[in-house]
Amino acid sequence: MIEAELKARVGDRDQILALLGARVTPEPATYADTYYDTPDSSLAAADRELRVRLAVRQGLTRCHLTYKEAAVPGTGAKPEHETRVDDPSILSTVFRVLGLVVLTQLTKHCHNYRFDAHGYRMLATVVSVPELAESFVEVETLVPAAGDVPAALAAIRLLLAELGLGEADLDTRAYTDMVRRARMGG
Repeated sequence: MIEAELKARVGDRDQILALLGARVTPEPATYADTYYDTPDSSLAAADRELRVRLAVRQGLTRCHLTYKEAAVPGTGAKPEHETRVDDPSILSTVFRVLGLVVLTQLTKHCHNYRFDAHGYRMLATVVSVPELAESFVEVETLVPAAGDVPAALAAIRLLLAELGLGEADLDTRAYTDMVRRARMGG
């Protein structure tokens, strides 16, 4: 599946929470993400990601391994492969033995909203990251093929507009980059 997703900066977090909350009850979650790469950062250089996520929802912790391929040209949408994992420490050992290193670790505090809009099953997530002053909303949907991405992104843009967000609010920066910069003081 390909994840068609747009992320936008949120000026009024409470307003976005209220607008999404009018559609469906939120599911609070905390994600502790560890991103891995080669020592020469060849995954990041090729626009690929390898992530281990500990997701805490409703008091339950689950671990997922996610590999995201390079973005579909001209869309930013990435084919995504994800599976549950029982023991993240095993992955850490395997990755270390294979020569991978931790690129970044970060925590995302989220409110997830799942609903149908504009012909797609959407996941809208209001995100705050402790190191970042801004809040964000991510809206995504999964599509089976690269040819489906433009229509899915158009539907996401319609939903963002309903939330009062437009093209000027979109943000393509990766959380990993933003957090690393914040930790370095800039």
